[in-house]
Amino acid sequence: MLKKENPMLYYSLIFFIVAIIAGLLGFGGIAGAASGIAQILFFVFLVLFVLSLIFGRRRL
Repeated sequence: MLKKENPMLYYSLIFFIVAIIAGLLGFGGIAGAASGIAQILFFVFLVLFVLSLIFGRRRL
């Protein structure tokens, strides 16, 4: 399981799992909404991760 240090990635995976389960059960609207939220959270996490790699380890 993911550590609680990374809540955005954790919630992105939760919404992704909800979208898959809702899609399998035939709830198209809920699956689409959960999938959209998961995509947004994942890309926000990805951008913040790349920015932290670039700017996070500056040594003077």
